[in-house]
Amino acid sequence: MIINRKYMQKLLVTLLFTPMGSSVFACTTCNKQVQEGIYNSAFFPNLLTMLSAFIVLTVVVAILTGITAKKYTSRLAANPKVKILSPVPLTTASMVLGIGLGGFADGIVLHQILQWHEMLSNRVAVTNLIGKSVNMFWDGIFHFFCLIVVLVGVALMWKLLKRNDINNSGKLLTGGLILGWGVFNIVEGVIDHQLLKLHNVMEQSPNHHVANFSFLGISVIMLITGYALVNSESKQTHITV
Repeated sequence: MIINRKYMQKLLVTLLFTPMGSSVFACTTCNKQVQEGIYNSAFFPNLLTMLSAFIVLTVVVAILTGITAKKYTSRLAANPKVKILSPVPLTTASMVLGIGLGGFADGIVLHQILQWHEMLSNRVAVTNLIGKSVNMFWDGIFHFFCLIVVLVGVALMWKLLKRNDINNSGKLLTGGLILGWGVFNIVEGVIDHQLLKLHNVMEQSPNHHVANFSFLGISVIMLITGYALVNSESKQTHITV
């Protein structure tokens, strides 16, 4: 193999003497342009925007948990002489875990593997290395929030290990995971795609509406499926005398 000596010398000089702030290195700790693209006047609004979606998800989980708890309380009142196993703790824990896993699935498949879009790709174009790096940073922040949700879900699951007064049906676990995933997709699709327009499902598509509404349609099916599984199991009579 013949090596071009002049090319190798030029490459070595570039690597050794190019300032770390140049575009050769597109990372958040070594590139000034990337830093300016992230830590500007839009930094805190972008951070609050992503946080707001998870706040909405928390509210949705609280509402659905309240509905399930109310149904459970009604069943207890109708059967005062028996102890009915509660479906609420496992449903809540699996929903939270489903939200976090749904976020990871979205980020891993659509953002990283297929690269159909990134977190701010409708605001910050990914047509160059700087734009790609800025979006990668916000993808990382998004995944960081997803990690927190998954850890909360794991903690909730762990708390159930020592309890014997709950319904531990696989339907509740599966239904809760699908329900949480569907809830995540709908909240993310409505807030990030439709309202705030941070990105589209297929950013390079000439018609964004087709993919965006298809995403919501699939999410609604997941939501209905998950709720049906949870609701069907909640109606079953699991009692201890």
